Amino acid sequence: MAAGIPEVGTKAPAFDLPAYPEGQFKLSQFKGKQNVVLYFYPRDDTPGCTTEACGFRDNFKQFQSADTVVLGVSTDSVKSHEKFATKFSLPFPLLADEAHELAEKYGVWVEKNMYGKKSMGIQRATFLIDKSGKIAAAWPKVKVDGHVEEVAARLAELA
Repeated sequence: MAAGIPEVGTKAPAFDLPAYPEGQFKLSQFKGKQNVVLYFYPRDDTPGCTTEACGFRDNFKQFQSADTVVLGVSTDSVKSHEKFATKFSLPFPLLADEAHELAEKYGVWVEKNMYGKKSMGIQRATFLIDKSGKIAAAWPKVKVDGHVEEVAARLAELA
């Protein structure tokens, strides 16, 4: 079963996942160099996920100038990510967590109840990981409206 949400101040769970467009990403490649905004979303090209992705896209330069990489994560395939990223001109990598191992490590692989049907899926969540590899902030249950601005504001406090 899924682990709990990692606590602020603790070491961020490591990952090594295929991604679109760059191939493979490891958390360790950013250590000492960049902050990481790791955001989990349920599905490519669905309304809330598209709004959230476009929010990060529209504020991308702000994150870049704060030495921060944005990484989106869902259980969709790299091929699905390619279509989604291309359709909406997303300037950041999308990681394919098809076996939902990373979602489980971050405690966001949960049972959902949609129209009386129970299924497992990703709970929308965002983690800000600082350059030392620790969780600097966590948003375990994201409401899309205003979320990207909240993350940017928290990032500004790190600087």
